[in-house]
Amino acid sequence: MISASAPTAVVVDGAYELAEGGRWVDGRYVYVDLLSGRLFELPDGTEPATPRQLARLDVPLGAVAPVGDRPGAWIAAAGTGIALLTADGALQWLDRPEDRTPLPSRMNDGVADPAGRFWAGSMAYDGTPGAGSLYRTDPDGTVVRALDGLTIANGSAFTADGTTMYLADTAVGTILRCRITPLSGDLAGSPETFARLRAGEGSPDGMTVDDEGCLWVAMWGVGAVRRYHPDDRLLHTLTVPAPHPTSVCLHPGDNRLFVTTARYGVKNPTAASGAVLSVPVPVAGTAACSWRRPCPATTA
Repeated sequence: MISASAPTAVVVDGAYELAEGGRWVDGRYVYVDLLSGRLFELPDGTEPATPRQLARLDVPLGAVAPVGDRPGAWIAAAGTGIALLTADGALQWLDRPEDRTPLPSRMNDGVADPAGRFWAGSMAYDGTPGAGSLYRTDPDGTVVRALDGLTIANGSAFTADGTTMYLADTAVGTILRCRITPLSGDLAGSPETFARLRAGEGSPDGMTVDDEGCLWVAMWGVGAVRRYHPDDRLLHTLTVPAPHPTSVCLHPGDNRLFVTTARYGVKNPTAASGAVLSVPVPVAGTAACSWRRPCPATTA
């Protein structure tokens, strides 16, 4: 395992309370400020950059994915459920499953898989153990609870063929690996523990898979990003100048890692806390998949 501090640039000094959900979409980097319900884009991903606000909701916004058959529209993990967000900022709710839970809860991170489905996690506001769930939104708009008993469901990331999903349960310090049945999207058996973090190692948050099949993980609480081999070996640990990195996104062609961070819970924040950071890395990633449209590499 290699630990290193790479040159880090502050792309956006946004002073965001909880920047999250960074994705590369149609030649631009998109991300959210979760608690304020705002969606932003950086048109070319260069630094320093001036973000453009695409939407502002009156509920928390965990993450978005593009809608494959509606240019300019997004599917969003927002408030207590899943909604379609149009280019003019209007919301059309598909379902609000967290309205039916016994504790005040909200949606958290979310991502589209290579088959065109949208996956998003939830959590109780007070972090009650086991109160979080993972939901799958199928291309027809049906929202299904795919997994329950989680605490803070975070950072789903998929392999290029869509048959493996990595899922973080941040509060308990575990990264799960789930096998996915390609045609139905159902979980094939029970999730297995891919990695379990010890006290002092941080908490796994947002994740992404690079073009070599390795998993990158933002480590909340310790100012680090980890890279794991698919056989669960820890390959690299990068140090970033903010204690709470929240999501990671690899540029598809420029060998840069974008990292969102939070000011939430930081006693003495710097310009890197609540910012978007950029770090040079030796690998690339892939553009975000769309809901309702399979990624080009999908064969199932």
